[in-house]
Amino acid sequence: MINYQFILYALAVGQGQVDHYGSRQVNNMAIYLDHAATTPLHPRVAEAMQPFFTEHFGNPSSIHGFGRRARSALEEARETIARSIGAAPNQLVFTSGGTEADNMALIGGAMANRERGRHIITSQAEHHAVLSACEYLEQLDYEVTYLPVDETGMVRLSDLERAIRPDTILVSIMWGNNEVGTIQPVEEIGHMLKERQILFHTDAVQAFGIMPIDADRMPVDLLSASAHKINGPKGIGLLYVAGGVKLSPVIVGGSQERNRRAGTENVAAVVGFAEAVKLAYQEMESRRFHYQELRQAMLDTWRDLGTDFIVNGHPERYLPHILNVSFPGTDTETMLLNLDLAGIAAASGSACSSGSLERSHVLKAMCLDEDRSKSAIRFSFGLYNTIEQVRTAAAKTAEIAARLKR
Repeated sequence: MINYQFILYALAVGQGQVDHYGSRQVNNMAIYLDHAATTPLHPRVAEAMQPFFTEHFGNPSSIHGFGRRARSALEEARETIARSIGAAPNQLVFTSGGTEADNMALIGGAMANRERGRHIITSQAEHHAVLSACEYLEQLDYEVTYLPVDETGMVRLSDLERAIRPDTILVSIMWGNNEVGTIQPVEEIGHMLKERQILFHTDAVQAFGIMPIDADRMPVDLLSASAHKINGPKGIGLLYVAGGVKLSPVIVGGSQERNRRAGTENVAAVVGFAEAVKLAYQEMESRRFHYQELRQAMLDTWRDLGTDFIVNGHPERYLPHILNVSFPGTDTETMLLNLDLAGIAAASGSACSSGSLERSHVLKAMCLDEDRSKSAIRFSFGLYNTIEQVRTAAAKTAEIAARLKR
């Protein structure tokens, strides 16, 4: 397989636009529009974490004073996050990120309920953390049904209802898609499954901190989230586990997290996660408004310039920080290369599959025509983006698309 990242780096070095450590040198301009991949750490998050790297370094499982201080901080952070989403503190399991949380939900949920059945349902447009977990379970003699989505990326409730069988034990449908931003009918799905006593997991990694989540009210049994998507640290996530839900541990070797996930807790990261959640929920409405403004500014700029583009995803039910757009007559990888050389960071889809030249599995599932799917770019907005930045990026994108189309 061709290494796209290496080609991009080599071209940039050859043109003198990065130094040999990979630092960009494009007219002192760099516009980061890939926040769905990761976000910069908020200064208040870094400040909250700092003491737990140095002063409060104890193991939270130790019974002496150092350990008790770490344990206190861990549980205080757990309470802060739980309160923000309407959950009880003992319903949160801290993980190494969204991928582990998805794996724990799928594999742990399936293993704990295998006596009830071995049938699982998910969608073709899920994140690879869910799809790969399903493929792993298929090797263990579980049967998985992969639901199609419509051209907007939406799961049809009628398809789900037809797929349910007497031996169905678990359904996993993401809250908001990480590539096109489409928001799934999570509440309707949850109510359908509650009536049938089928576990419902939702990957809320992109929706968490963007959309209001009330775990106590929502008919969801398992929910995954990650800190680094909301200006928190990398390497920390969580799985919400509703009361009464059986879950087999995927990582064993200790009694941490109430015997659900072994391993010494990453106290500094958990503290940072809590601070990021606190900020995200305090500023949720203003952030959503800001992202919607940025999205509109980008679309308006292209319309004003007469750019040929098509928006992918649902026209109304979408995450405001994600904008997936096709530029017919261009090629995704070539566009990304030129955008990066121009100091604009965007993506073709999930960061977990970066470097691959294969067409997006999400766009495939949406059955878009080849020209549309092979020219799609994902722009994703963040806290520190400005209207001016987005207009500049949109104008430069339009210029590149026109040149490549010629």
